[in-house]
Amino acid sequence: MRLVRRPEKSKSGNDRGRTCGQGRKPMGDFPNAVDIVEEGPREGFQIEPGPISTSAKIELIDALSQTGVKTIQVASFVSPKAVPGWADADDVVRGFTPKADVAYTAIWFNEKGLERALAHRDRLANTASISLSASEAFSLKNLRRDRQGQIQAMLATVAAHTQASIPINRLIVMAAFGCNYSGEVSVDTVMSTIHDGLAIVAENGVKIETVGLGDSMGWCTPIRVQRVVSSIRDRWPALSVSLHLHDTRGLGIASAYEGLRLGVTKFDAAVGGLGGCPFAGQPGAPGNIATEELVLLCEELGIDTGIDLDALIDVARRAERIVGHKLPSAALRSGSLSKLRMSQP
Repeated sequence: MRLVRRPEKSKSGNDRGRTCGQGRKPMGDFPNAVDIVEEGPREGFQIEPGPISTSAKIELIDALSQTGVKTIQVASFVSPKAVPGWADADDVVRGFTPKADVAYTAIWFNEKGLERALAHRDRLANTASISLSASEAFSLKNLRRDRQGQIQAMLATVAAHTQASIPINRLIVMAAFGCNYSGEVSVDTVMSTIHDGLAIVAENGVKIETVGLGDSMGWCTPIRVQRVVSSIRDRWPALSVSLHLHDTRGLGIASAYEGLRLGVTKFDAAVGGLGGCPFAGQPGAPGNIATEELVLLCEELGIDTGIDLDALIDVARRAERIVGHKLPSAALRSGSLSKLRMSQP
């Protein structure tokens, strides 16, 4: 049995930038600090039935910029026919107010999207990823590509981004834990997908630093996270792992805890629990894990995020007002424990 030291009861409040359990050291083998990429604007507004006004999108981005979040994914440069919620992506990128210590990013899937992103190089921290799906069925539904089509598209992606001097530093594996269209995704299939991605970049002299595991359809469980992350570490110890988890079946934060226990230091999350994949075949299900819930978990474990949790919860409430319906985050309604502690005699 593995014993974990209980955290000491805090005597102080939640200072901005010190969201590590009021100064406690992390327990056990957990990391000292994590990096959280805020994907609420991009993920959230792509799936909202809307319409969400351009000014409201900009309002949310500007509010998030004041919370201590260091990276915000602000838009998708995609076809408005496929994702009408981002028909105004260029206007949103032109409209938000950049903060010096925040990196603003976007995503795109083809050369036309790349051209649009390049037009905003003065506002966006453009980096690129290799994206492959561990489920061919999901790739056919999401991108209309089989495995060989994915590989050919990514070879073209590497060439185009190298020519544009955009760094490629991450390999993303979509449907890394399971698929609503084809069922279980084995660890061996994930390993094979990573191998294909590494072969693509090696052919072009590109070095990947991080493998991002995407829970595209909410199949993550703690044991699945443990099996996949441990297998990657055993086979490619030099690669870091990031987690993009959905809370579709209520296991997102439990899976994030397992990632933290394994020492994962990079996570994607969405304020209020905004978002979800429009091609996941699960309409109405919760989307990404809520950023404020992940920050709360880290805070109580003594792990630094650099994010002001109470300010973030306020932004989550603003996001709920913007979309006009209840968001799935529990922390949005209950607030932080540190604030509650401060209110007690």
